[in-house]
Amino acid sequence: MQNLKTHYHPDVVSLEGKSIVTRLATRSIAMQGNCILLVYTERYEDYSLPGGGLDKGEDKIAGMTRELIEETGAQDIRNVKPFGIYKEYRPWHKPDFDVQHMISYCYTCEVNKELGTTKLEAYETKNGMTAKWINIHEAIAHNKRTMATSTKKGMSIERETFLLELLAEGLR
Repeated sequence: MQNLKTHYHPDVVSLEGKSIVTRLATRSIAMQGNCILLVYTERYEDYSLPGGGLDKGEDKIAGMTRELIEETGAQDIRNVKPFGIYKEYRPWHKPDFDVQHMISYCYTCEVNKELGTTKLEAYETKNGMTAKWINIHEAIAHNKRTMATSTKKGMSIERETFLLELLAEGLR
């Protein structure tokens, strides 16, 4: 799978002498025309691709499918294809490491337009996560407004907006 981008959070100025923890994750890209299946998180005021961390030893596609079902209730997931890898280095706010190296494996897939029941984790429910089919250009514009004006934005919004813009370019 090709590397789409390696991003360094502004607070990670150097990796020299830093202890690094690596987290493997997946991201799902399900589109129908200009509409894309995203997760809106009220706490961070952003749209993101469904996805999350892989369990130890978990197959990437199995993990992508699990996260997609849990976060969106997606049904009949099919035609899964590799899209690319997004790597990022971000501050780690626990005492055991200095930096987190997040590697997100992104896959395109097809799903039914109608969604089933989600299986959100407690923190996801608390953060106000909801699945939504939305026009990709509206999601990009929303995330850009959040990046420019919100004090609540999370660390993942730059990754998500980059990936959404890359996908939107492919629609032209």
